[in-house]
Amino acid sequence: MTLPLHRGLRHVALRVINLTRSRRFYEELLGMRVAWEPDPENVYFSSGVDNLALHQISKSELASYDPSKTQLLDHMGVILDSPEAVDHMYRAIASRIESLGGRIAKEPKQHRDGSYSFYLADPDGNLIQALYEPAISKLRFNPDA
Repeated sequence: MTLPLHRGLRHVALRVINLTRSRRFYEELLGMRVAWEPDPENVYFSSGVDNLALHQISKSELASYDPSKTQLLDHMGVILDSPEAVDHMYRAIASRIESLGGRIAKEPKQHRDGSYSFYLADPDGNLIQALYEPAISKLRFNPDA
């Protein structure tokens, strides 16, 4: 089974210590625009071709947070063209992922914002989201733009 082509690593999710401070940083310094803010602990940005999610670390985790021992990268994501492409990729890799040292971390799921995805982990446990995201999945890279 051939894997569907993804559109690149255009999604990154970061866990942050102070969402207000981080939001201001990405808006004012990098020019990111809010694409979706489902609740006070999460904000999703877009540059027009990329998607950045900021997730507030919970108060209970924050109390014991040690930057020397905790990774703040929550996951990265590969963008796919459609929910069907996500399902196709899931079926294509499900039978081989363990032989390559990885694992399926979360089954395919519809999300509140209309996106659709599943998660896999690489051999070192880094999470990768195979993601259809309506706002950016149809965008195409134009090197002349």
